[in-house]
This record gives sequence, C-alpha cells and structure tokens, in this order.
Amino acid sequence: MLHQLNAERAARRPAVVITDVDSGEQRLVKAAELAADPLHADLAKQLRMGKSGMIEAGAKKLFLNVYAPTAKLVIVGAVHISQALAPLARALDYDITVVDPRTAFASAERFPDVPLIAEWPDVALPPLNIDHYTAFVALTHDPKIDDPALLHAFQRDCFYIGALGSRKTHGKRAERLKAQGAKASDIARIHAPIGLPIGAVSPSEIAVAIMAEITAQLRLPKEAAA
Repeated sequence: MLHQLNAERAARRPAVVITDVDSGEQRLVKAAELAADPLHADLAKQLRMGKSGMIEAGAKKLFLNVYAPTAKLVIVGAVHISQALAPLARALDYDITVVDPRTAFASAERFPDVPLIAEWPDVALPPLNIDHYTAFVALTHDPKIDDPALLHAFQRDCFYIGALGSRKTHGKRAERLKAQGAKASDIARIHAPIGLPIGAVSPSEIAVAIMAEITAQLRLPKEAAA
C-alpha cells in the first residue's frame, strides 16, 4: 500500500487511506477509483477540504487520511495585481510561479522570493507540469502573452482559470481563442471578469477577489462554486 500511495503522490494524484479504527484494517482509494467507491461523498468532501478526519459509516468508525497535492498558482503577468496576489497565495500555502517575458516587469526587485520565468508562455509553461491542482490566472491584458497561456491551460485540466478584463474585453478574447482552435467549453471555463464581485478597485482588493474565487473553486462543491 505504501508503494502505491507514494506512486500516486509522486504523480500529484490525490488518494485517501481509509482505516477501520476498531479492526485496524486499511485500504487505499486512488483518484481514479473515487467515483465508484461506496464512501464517494465522504471522500470527495475530505479531498475538497484537503484535511484528514473521522467519519462513521454504518456501525464503523473510519479515519480518512487524505493525501492531496499542494495546490499551484501560475500567474501570467508580472503586474501590480500579481505583486499583491503572490504573497496572498503564499500565505495560503500555494506553490507560486510568475511568468512574464517582459523583464522590466518580471524582476526580483518587484517579486522578492517568488519564482520568476522571464520567457514567453510557449517556453515557460510546459516545464511547470500544470495539472488539475493548478490555478491559472492571466493578467497581462496583452493577447500575445495571455492567449497562448490560456490555450495551454485548457489542455492541462486546471481547477481554476481566470483572466483579467471587462466583459467586452473578454468577448474579444473569446473570438480570438475560437479562431485559434479553442472549444466553446474551454472558453466557458474562464472566470472573466476575474475574481468574486466584491467591488474591488485597488490591486490588493482585486487580488483578494481573485484568491477568494480560487478558494471557492477548490473547496466548495461544484454546484456551489459555479
């Protein structure tokens, strides 16, 4: 079981070890097996929360030991909002990377202690191994940077994809992405305007709105987060 669990963790796939508290009997539930498991609802809830815990199933007390990958946040655009967003996400234990080919923006002075990649998305993004436990935000307002970055995110099953801009701006973005082969279902996944509608104005307030929306997408049931 330990060998299987380590393999799942190395592949950034969530898993749960279920222990019968009275008998000590254990079993491992992998992500691919989750939907068919009789404890699906309980397992899904604990995975969303990223926390282990005790449940009762029938007459049994079961401890669910949750192994969920550390969530990543990939920020495309080393802009003012990103300067506020990066430390906020770090406080919430995200692994953060900022991508921006514009070296005047992507500098260590502007982003102390934050991993920076001053390359175009087609070079910067593939090595990051973006996956389902990645939140992806495009903040540059520059189609030459944001559009290819979003196309990459569509392919990687990110749990959250957001892009800065008004509804009018997003409408134009959607047309560009369609012309580059994006499906309507992909475009529908973009949270735009980005962030929860809290009336945010300053970069720091917008960062709070973005992080709140990401958190809702990660933690709440899908129907509640929609």
